[in-house]
Amino acid sequence: MNWKENARKAASLEALKQVKDGFVIGLGSGTTMDIFINELSSKIKLEELEILAVPSSIQVELKAAALGIKLTSLNEYPNLDLAIDGADQVEVKTLNLIKGGGAALTREKIVDSSAKKLIIIVDEEKLVNKLTHPIPLEIIQFGVKATMDKIGKIGGKPILRESLGKLGPVITDNGNFIVDVEFGEINNPEELNCKLKMIPGVIETGLFLKMVDEVYVGEKNGKVKILTKS
Repeated sequence: MNWKENARKAASLEALKQVKDGFVIGLGSGTTMDIFINELSSKIKLEELEILAVPSSIQVELKAAALGIKLTSLNEYPNLDLAIDGADQVEVKTLNLIKGGGAALTREKIVDSSAKKLIIIVDEEKLVNKLTHPIPLEIIQFGVKATMDKIGKIGGKPILRESLGKLGPVITDNGNFIVDVEFGEINNPEELNCKLKMIPGVIETGLFLKMVDEVYVGEKNGKVKILTKS
């Protein structure tokens, strides 16, 4: 493991302390969640816990099931005790996030917003004073060029995300495209989020605003610090 993986593992182990017997939890998607799900499975087996999990993507569903984690859905449990997720970037003062690197942002936002408490796990390089990361958008396939043109008119530079494993664009679990949009430094994420969601064809944005309760940050020195919303 490199230091980032070690840092995220350390943060995952700290976050796991919030998972209690009988909880129904939401599982985000992405590389950090791969680490967390491995540790969650070990904790469940070691402590003989009764835990139900709601996955936010097909990939997470398959991984969790393979590790013996019992799964459920938001239709069965619309109110979750806890959700755990990763992030592409975290604004330190506000705990606002940019997410969507794993192309599961819409389902992640639904799951994360359904929890009594949302914990984010990152390494220290994900922390910033201002959000600058390209914002992933989930958009419908129909009229993709027209949608991208409209995004450009509000100052964005959209790029259709291409699949690494096959020819053509990334297709989400919902059957849609992902567009990554560069805006530079984002000074008013709430206003930008509203503008993006007003564009026909945009289903959801990777701006996760005023949702996070705690961020567990794995550091290079092996320690974990916890950021809380003010």
